[in-house]
Amino acid sequence: MGARHTSRIVAAAWGLLVLNTLGSAGAETILPLPRSAIQMVTMGALGVAFALALAVNPRVRVRASAYLFLLTLLLVPSVLSSAGLESGLGALFRCARLALFVGTLWLLSRWWDGGLAFVRHHVRMYCAVLGSVAAGALLSPGAAMPELYGGRLVGALWPLTPPQIGQYAAVVIGLAVLLALGRRTDRGSAAVVIVPAAVLLAMTHTRTATLGLLLGLAVAIGSLVLTSAAARRFFAWAVLCAAVAAVGFGSALQAWFLRGQSQENFTSLTGRAKVWDALLAAPRTTTEYLFGAGLGDKSFGGLPIDNSWLAVYHEQGMTGVVLVAAVVVVLGGVALLRPPSLSRACALFLIGYCAIASYTEAGLGDASPYLLHLAVAASLLAAPAPAAPPAASDVPRPSVPRRTRRPEVV
Repeated sequence: MGARHTSRIVAAAWGLLVLNTLGSAGAETILPLPRSAIQMVTMGALGVAFALALAVNPRVRVRASAYLFLLTLLLVPSVLSSAGLESGLGALFRCARLALFVGTLWLLSRWWDGGLAFVRHHVRMYCAVLGSVAAGALLSPGAAMPELYGGRLVGALWPLTPPQIGQYAAVVIGLAVLLALGRRTDRGSAAVVIVPAAVLLAMTHTRTATLGLLLGLAVAIGSLVLTSAAARRFFAWAVLCAAVAAVGFGSALQAWFLRGQSQENFTSLTGRAKVWDALLAAPRTTTEYLFGAGLGDKSFGGLPIDNSWLAVYHEQGMTGVVLVAAVVVVLGGVALLRPPSLSRACALFLIGYCAIASYTEAGLGDASPYLLHLAVAASLLAAPAPAAPPAASDVPRPSVPRRTRRPEVV
């Protein structure tokens, strides 16, 4: 199998993983899509992704990865808590999904070599998702910005919520900026990605994604300042533009940031704090404290938890919290120990974004886009693959008579 053909299969498998994590709940679409049909598509995508990964890696050759090892360990509290069926049969189904998801990542880890291949796969797939959002907004502006979501942008072709779209746009913008600074893409191509994605991000009014983008880029570009003149220029211009925007458009930015909410609603994080307090105050047995109540829909009392750490605590217990914290700490520690490079900067951006978003978004303990972001970071931090040993035909041999036939190389 040729290298180009293999790369295409790996990219297809990655794209199917992205499709699997889009979810099935969100705004009403232009053409009504039954949730059961969407779930069949997303779960089918995961199954096909695993099959493609196994087909391209039939000997199951994998790269050692602390990230994937910790995710595999996370399956233990997930299964132990879900086996009691307190969260219903759906909990075991979600465990099977997580296991298949992690298994696919293990198979694809063979191509984790510290290069930017998976960054490009990631950007292209989420650009396709954002393209569907933009197409829905053009076809039906009313459906794309419904009153139910306060006029914020949603997916009109595929049910996507404003936080989801904001997350995808922020990640695409951040990675495209870093690729442009590292001269791995030209400015024109980067602008074609960054400008539309920034417009979509603004239309979602998603504060978490915006803060994650800005702070994540600050950390990533800061890691390049000492070694890249382009990074220093970009950082200087960014600071200048931020100062001008704060002075000239401060009131407009504040209005966008508040989204018309009252001070009480804003300080309670749109009601999230009330759910968090109730979750922490709920009584738990020792087993539930250690292993959680089983994988669910990331809700408590019928309301979304919207916090990765509390969602993991509720579903996978303190054991899950420790493992997820270890994932973030290990990836962050490895990134900080690496010498300055574009790969390190991209990894720091993704790790930083996920860490910031984890405060108001759930997903670090289950198959989700956040685990895919961190998987890309892990691929960027992986050691380069060892060079293949020279073929027998390349090894110098002593001269032999011409009539002597050399052995064929298998």
